[in-house]
Amino acid sequence: MTRATLERPRRSRTKRQATRQFRTFRSALNYLNSLVNYERATRIHYDTTHFGLARMSRLLSALCNPHQQLRTVHIAGTKGKGSTAAMLSAMLHANELKVGLYTSPHILNVRERIMIDGDKIPESAFAKAIGAVAAITEKARVTEPTYFEVLTAAAMYHFAEREVDIAVIETGMGGRLDATNVISPEVVGITSISLDHMPHLGTDLASIAREKAGIMKKGVPVISAPQPSKAREVLVKASKASEAPLAFSNEDVAFSYRFEFSRAAGRHARICLTTPTSRFEHLHVPLLGEHQAINCTLALRLLDTLKARGFEIDDHAAMSGLQNVKLAGRMQLINEDPRIIVDGAHNAASVHAVVHAIGQNVTYDSMVVIFACHKDKDVSGMIRQIARGADKIIFTSTGSPRSADPAELAAQYTEHSGKMAQVAERLEDAMRIAESAVTREDLICITGSFYIVAEAIRKFSAKPA
Repeated sequence: MTRATLERPRRSRTKRQATRQFRTFRSALNYLNSLVNYERATRIHYDTTHFGLARMSRLLSALCNPHQQLRTVHIAGTKGKGSTAAMLSAMLHANELKVGLYTSPHILNVRERIMIDGDKIPESAFAKAIGAVAAITEKARVTEPTYFEVLTAAAMYHFAEREVDIAVIETGMGGRLDATNVISPEVVGITSISLDHMPHLGTDLASIAREKAGIMKKGVPVISAPQPSKAREVLVKASKASEAPLAFSNEDVAFSYRFEFSRAAGRHARICLTTPTSRFEHLHVPLLGEHQAINCTLALRLLDTLKARGFEIDDHAAMSGLQNVKLAGRMQLINEDPRIIVDGAHNAASVHAVVHAIGQNVTYDSMVVIFACHKDKDVSGMIRQIARGADKIIFTSTGSPRSADPAELAAQYTEHSGKMAQVAERLEDAMRIAESAVTREDLICITGSFYIVAEAIRKFSAKPA
């Protein structure tokens, strides 16, 4: 089946919806920022009143249901969603498909969340899409939509307007009650599940897995990354209950991966994956770390499932497209002297993965970690992982109302490790301390939250050459 013959759901012929006139990107952004934003809220009631799908369904219905005009992939999980979605999108685009990508959070600009073929939504299109959603909130009986709901509806509107061939949609928090969970996807992906958002999703892996499994749909195939036993049990049970066929990305196929070094690519992972319909041999994983090899394998299995559902996919084109993937805020080197790596790891499992990946891929004498996180995270778990890799640590604030107190983080770190830590009120102060402590052979790692990573990237992007 070629791109031209892909069946697209019939576009609505209903009357064109009125668009609220946002003349500029800034005015649309001001409206969006005036809405309730649970990404920044300090207290969230995770229930059907605050997170239910009824508001989202009414919004989209008033917009003539743009999500029903789309073929989609839906991805949930705790860590690796953005990486998996980016790799899958790149492989689909390399096969001459027009690909929408909806992810969160953003690093520097909200337009990063809504992309087509690797390009951010233009400012004018962003203003139009947000305006279209804002204009119908009264008609949809939604007087107080949330930031994420409006942004999600705007993404669906934009993708339908641009007639993408397929859209890769990442959930925000959880899955069952997530605003994205109104779509009927071609395939569902579940990335690695670990402890995160525990005040909202549950304090154990089984509870969190049940929330993630909430995006399963009857008859829609599900591909999961390898999971801890408790999470796996929940996914298997949920797949049977929802009659959604479940497979694990590393099972029932010929699969292997290894790490190697070359002058051209440096240290990297290579994957071999063979299914009845696809063959990927010695594929170079474009992102660093063992966790990214796992994410890449999931993306390949999702791609293979789309092939089985009628998308014409050339394996060699997919492999070529994969090599173009670069992801801000994930093992990203933002400065050479001193060497500074940033990563938005924001739970214990992600911090472990980053520490492990740095050890595998980066040569250094000593590592200074600048760390900040939100207080609703598994703070003690993250601190335990940081203690394994940091030679020196400086705790600071994320700059968000949700930020954990740096002095409290330092006290927990000292109690756990028996080592002293330093505290800085702002990233700028933490950087000053770190830069005075390192030599050219040392490394600075900034991690714990996308908020502090974004601030670091902005700081060094603006730094004179």
